[in-house]
Amino acid sequence: MRDKKNILSALLDHLNTGGSGKKGAIIGFVIALLLVIFGLLKTIFILILTLIGYYIGVRHFSDEKSIKELFDRIFPPGRFR
Repeated sequence: MRDKKNILSALLDHLNTGGSGKKGAIIGFVIALLLVIFGLLKTIFILILTLIGYYIGVRHFSDEKSIKELFDRIFPPGRFR
């Protein structure tokens, strides 16, 4: 288990020092794999849901108070607690 963490850590360090060219190549490779495996429409659907998840994560999950407020809006406080 420790070896996997070391490999992942080394890979991320190498990626961060490599510049934006490597990051762009990896993103392009992932999108190309998605297109080959799933097709165009399913890939677009996956990318849209990924962007929505990223937005929700940045907007709501960065603060514990905002998570509680989001759940209070979705589930009324008197019903489920």
